[in-house]
Amino acid sequence: MTIDTVDKKTVGRLKSRPQFLAVRNGEARRGRTFLLEVLDRKEPEEAPRVGFTVTKKHGNAVERNRMRRRLKEAVRQSAGFAMKNGHDYVIVARREVLTAPFAELAAQIAQRVEAKPRPKRPE
Repeated sequence: MTIDTVDKKTVGRLKSRPQFLAVRNGEARRGRTFLLEVLDRKEPEEAPRVGFTVTKKHGNAVERNRMRRRLKEAVRQSAGFAMKNGHDYVIVARREVLTAPFAELAAQIAQRVEAKPRPKRPE
């Protein structure tokens, strides 16, 4: 085993619509170029899972796929290690993901993932 494989944490993927909808009930952390939704599944032994959402209003298929690829790579490089076991993360892209410098995008994602959860306001 090399050092690279020891340090990397495997992050699962959210694949079905009910999984994405469940995360909407969690906490929302706003970034300049994206919205990060976080849900604690209360399963600390399970690996974290991540999903990406890019809506049609943000461009054609080529642009949406480029946004998704940039977000995936930013998570792989900088934020995967900070994701907590038993949590689900959904990153909802904004149009600015296309033009933001990649280093800044990766830093923002890592910062939002590591942010402490804020208590919800009573309704």
